[in-house]
Amino acid sequence: MKKLTIILLALLATFTVKGQDDDVYQMEMGGALGLDFYLGDANKTPFKHSSAMGGFIVRKIFNPRMVLKGDLTMGHLSGNTKGYYFPEDASSQTPEGGVPVSFNFKRNVVDLGAQFEFNFWGYSMGEAYKGNSRFTPYALVGAGLTLVTGGGGGTKVALNCPVGVGVKYKVKPRLNVGAEWTFRFTTTDALDTSKEWKQLSMPYAIQSSGFKNKDCYSYLMVFITYDMFPKCKTCHNND
Repeated sequence: MKKLTIILLALLATFTVKGQDDDVYQMEMGGALGLDFYLGDANKTPFKHSSAMGGFIVRKIFNPRMVLKGDLTMGHLSGNTKGYYFPEDASSQTPEGGVPVSFNFKRNVVDLGAQFEFNFWGYSMGEAYKGNSRFTPYALVGAGLTLVTGGGGGTKVALNCPVGVGVKYKVKPRLNVGAEWTFRFTTTDALDTSKEWKQLSMPYAIQSSGFKNKDCYSYLMVFITYDMFPKCKTCHNND
């Protein structure tokens, strides 16, 4: 009888653990680290002048394919005009448009945004019969705010539109790792200004609007998140 009791308790523990593993969670929280780089008048080559970045991630999980992510990230932007032609005075009357100049800049960037993520495959370790997988690529698009400071260029605030792709993998039922690459298109052409050279906000004296002829920056990062807040399986209207 004692042996039978031990076996029953062991089986009960096994089913309890399995039930916990199959829980559906409402959110993910975690952090990210990686590289960022700026693209604009003072840099036109991806990954050139890359700097370190990091931040926090929160995901609201609607279902295995649709997620709303919020993130707060911090990094650095830098570049130089070596090898590019920039007039000292784009409005001058000389045929050349002025005297070529060369300079570099370094600034800090803070990004606060939200993105909608679409998983190409249902992302879950459970319900394999529905086609779910512990690995999936995904695409994202969203909106956010960009704040740049330092470098003698004052403080600039602009809207941004992030667009990108990534991959996710469930190491354990509640532990996720992944990688993501996004471009953040901004509504300003002044990310690269400095105290000495402010003309990069409109280097050729050509007016621009919206996202046209504006600066952007990119994040290539890896992240780790942990699932939180399991959904109530017995609640009504909570499929």
